[in-house]
Amino acid sequence: MILKILILLLVPVISFSHSLNRVFTEVNPTVVVIHTTGNKSNKVNSTDNSLKKNVGSGVVISNDGKIMTASHLVHSADTIEVEFLNGDLIPARVLSSVPHADVALIQLNLVPEKLQVAVLGDSDHVLVGDEVFVIGAPYGYSHTISKGIVSARYKPGELDTELGMSELIQTDAAINTGNSGGPMFNEQGEVIAIVSHIISLSGGNEGLGFAVTSNMSKKLLLEDKPVWSGLDGIIITKLAKILNVPQSAGYLVQHVAHNSIAYKLGIQGGSIPTTIYETHFLLGGDIIIEMLGVTIENKPDTFKNIRKKLSLLNRGDEITVKVLRKGKIMTLLTQLNEKY
Repeated sequence: MILKILILLLVPVISFSHSLNRVFTEVNPTVVVIHTTGNKSNKVNSTDNSLKKNVGSGVVISNDGKIMTASHLVHSADTIEVEFLNGDLIPARVLSSVPHADVALIQLNLVPEKLQVAVLGDSDHVLVGDEVFVIGAPYGYSHTISKGIVSARYKPGELDTELGMSELIQTDAAINTGNSGGPMFNEQGEVIAIVSHIISLSGGNEGLGFAVTSNMSKKLLLEDKPVWSGLDGIIITKLAKILNVPQSAGYLVQHVAHNSIAYKLGIQGGSIPTTIYETHFLLGGDIIIEMLGVTIENKPDTFKNIRKKLSLLNRGDEITVKVLRKGKIMTLLTQLNEKY
């Protein structure tokens, strides 16, 4: 009798284990490792040629070689290489990037044969308590799986964080450096979110991982027009007065990607590591005070309006940006030579 009870108790565990292994085997080839490099100084004509290298993850979402990943991984990168399960490395470029939601869409320069594509699920059906799993490259260990549950869900505006205007799924699945941009799957092997970040006091996984829902990612990257400024920075308010910004807020530029709109404008990134108000950032770069006629304010609509204006530009249209550089206000301009 006792033996029968033990067998009954073990059956569901064995069944689920086999099921997870089967689903993992099916979807694993759709997951990629993303390698990026960028100049550490990111200043135009800089003599500092040392490179900053990052590793993250992504997931193939179309037969023509489009890949979803995290914006913070590729947005200001100079080069992007995508590594597949078989070890093949293929260069890629950014098609669209939405920093405020931390999602991006990149395009392979060459589409490999027999490319396997993931299924984007409907994240509206995901419930708190649902079992999920994440595949990525934590600390560079590629195609690693971690399992957990949906701990919570947040609608835009419910969290007071940098990604507070994004729709997020919280999970206790192990997420570490290198998981960024990787897919979160449901039990059926459908992508229901793109991994963004963790909240941690130790720097490692503490069971507080966040991912942007697949439905929001689809809307921003596939339904809206693609935009890539190549600009990475932070909104400054308290620092605005200290840095003599002639308004209540500005956008302190950190990095600029080569061949991006920002690079062609001549916008300069920072190079001096600094910590103020417990925030780590780079000083020495431009402070943007206006872009395409939109004044920089500490409001969510500011960058939404700039993004919308950028998406409406056509080849040959002029782009203007006002920056504060070395105490002087300068107007930078360029023409849009190609659609991003």
